[in-house]
Amino acid sequence: MMGDVLFIVWRESVEALLVVGILYAWLRRQPDAARGLRWLWLGVGVGIGLACLLGAALMYAAQWFDGNAGDVFQLAMVLVACALIVQMVVWMRRHGRTLKSELEHDMRDSFETANWWGMVSVVALALAREGSETVIFLFGLGLQQRGVDQLVFAGSALAGFGLAFATFHLLQLGGRVLSWRGFFRVSEALLLLLGGSLLVTGVEKLIALDWLPALVDPLWDSSRLLDDGTRVGGIVAALTGYRAHPALMVLLLYALYWLVVRRLLRSATPRPPQQVAST
Repeated sequence: MMGDVLFIVWRESVEALLVVGILYAWLRRQPDAARGLRWLWLGVGVGIGLACLLGAALMYAAQWFDGNAGDVFQLAMVLVACALIVQMVVWMRRHGRTLKSELEHDMRDSFETANWWGMVSVVALALAREGSETVIFLFGLGLQQRGVDQLVFAGSALAGFGLAFATFHLLQLGGRVLSWRGFFRVSEALLLLLGGSLLVTGVEKLIALDWLPALVDPLWDSSRLLDDGTRVGGIVAALTGYRAHPALMVLLLYALYWLVVRRLLRSATPRPPQQVAST
């Protein structure tokens, strides 16, 4: 669980740092850079504040639910987190190559017309999107932990944030140590595995609520090879959705998840322009 927290905060923080880095570098090249940078940092603060408000709203809402209503709320958050992970990976696959030009275009329009609040909106919305995704992911992973676990949770989040700064520094070296392309490919694979794990958790909750039939439960027992109740097995289960005693319905929906993901990624991957044969 804590490894998942570290990974989510690390991945989302690197993406947020990428957005801020692109806008910061662009503003530094402008004539009125000092003024523009003040509005940039204001936008960063607003974006982080909006994400924190969402987190507070989710925690407040969770306190209103108990019993079956609480189970349904947690189920909804787990499935929303899974859907957001897939949406985020597909969005980055579609817009990753043009992200820099799109952000600079929006900033240029605001800068040339001295629309400083428009600039704040561009930055705040970009940061709020990353921060909101992080909040929902963490909530889906179990943000409601208390006591010592809560301290470990916070420590894992801080470690992920620190690791993000170190990773961003390596990425800024221009691919000599780590390339942006390699980073996004590896991290998107891990994200999709984590999304599958959240889906498995959600399907198991649906079965427990008698909203879905298990069909066959369990379909097999692979605990002798890898028990998901052990330390190592628990890590694999949290990252991939592995179960030593899976129900047939879980496996069917897990397979459907990967079929849908594969189709979405293929449709989102930019195709190279076709060359017209000369006659």
